Amino acid sequence: MRRDLTHCRVLITGASSGIGAALAVELARAKANIVLNGRREDRLREVAEKVETLGGQAVVAPGDVTEKAVRIAALELAERQFGGLDVLVNNAGVSAWGIFHEASEDRLRRIMDVNFFAPAELMREAAPLLQRGRSPLIVNVASILGHRGIPLQAEYCASKFALRGLSEAIRPELRRLGIDLLVASPGTTESDFFEHLLERAAKMPWRQHRGMPVATVARQVVRAMWQGRHEIVLGGRGKLLVWLNRLAPRLLDTWMERYTR
Repeated sequence: MRRDLTHCRVLITGASSGIGAALAVELARAKANIVLNGRREDRLREVAEKVETLGGQAVVAPGDVTEKAVRIAALELAERQFGGLDVLVNNAGVSAWGIFHEASEDRLRRIMDVNFFAPAELMREAAPLLQRGRSPLIVNVASILGHRGIPLQAEYCASKFALRGLSEAIRPELRRLGIDLLVASPGTTESDFFEHLLERAAKMPWRQHRGMPVATVARQVVRAMWQGRHEIVLGGRGKLLVWLNRLAPRLLDTWMERYTR
């Protein structure tokens, strides 16, 4: 199925920077009408200006997506401003670095709130509005770490595994409503994501590797939306990690141990 994204009505969470902002810019090339959600209102307005420069329309819905009132306000804004919603992009995410058993319960709960519970509830809340949309679609931005867990980011990995699992489970349910679901699993990207960690209690040895440009990630995700894909893994290193985990998971376990010493 080829999805026409021209003038589509979109809600993007975590849109103030990184992949979310890049997706807004890429969709603006299709003259999309976009609701931008994020905690940094000034940055959202900067993204909105870029969208409108490219021919799209954008409005901002600032706030913490873990709060129900913020989610409902964003959906109501999409309906009021653009007459409905065609695409929901669950992109907001947060992480932390450190040994799991040395961390507090709060770290786990906050990461799960942002990365799993917020998108889960937003899908539930958006379903009636999406059902009335044009070729409706949910895009869940997961991670290659939702395919293979790595040490020192246990909570983040758990949240992305959970998001992928939920996506697989509800995809058939959503199809009965006419709603498609795409899971996009990027690897490390060139963004300020790592500058906003909840906690930095360990040094990540693989952080030195250069990530994919966010513009490249956005183009590939939008292409997958247009193509009607169900899941994509982005980046050569990400695909290699997933492949190795399928072929030699114990060998990969042994290799990962050296990063905990």
